[in-house]
Amino acid sequence: MEVKSEVTIKFSGELPTATPLPNKKVAIELTDQNGIVFTAQVNAKSWRKAETSASEFADWAGAVSGKLGVRTENGFEIIDAGIQLFEKKAKEPKPDVAAAEAGVSS
Repeated sequence: MEVKSEVTIKFSGELPTATPLPNKKVAIELTDQNGIVFTAQVNAKSWRKAETSASEFADWAGAVSGKLGVRTENGFEIIDAGIQLFEKKAKEPKPDVAAAEAGVSS
C-alpha cells in the first residue's frame, strides 16, 4: 500500500512572520487553535507574491500546503511547502425565491 500525507494549514488576518534562509527560501511558523506549531520553508519568490497579494486584497485568506514532515518539539514540519493567498469576495445576496416565484406565476 502506498500512502501520502499532505496537509493544508489555512490562515487569515495577517501573514505569519518570515525569516530569510539561504538557498532563496523563507522559514515561516503557524500556530493552530490547539497550540500546535507548523514550520515550513517556502520559496522567497512565493513569499513576496503572498506579501503583495496581502497588501492588494481588501480581505483575504491564505494557505500553506505540503507534505507532513517530522514531529518537532512543538508541532510538525511541512515539507515541500507552498503558500497561496486568495481574495475573499463579498457574497452576493440570495434573491428572494418567494418573490421570484410570485412574479412567474400568472
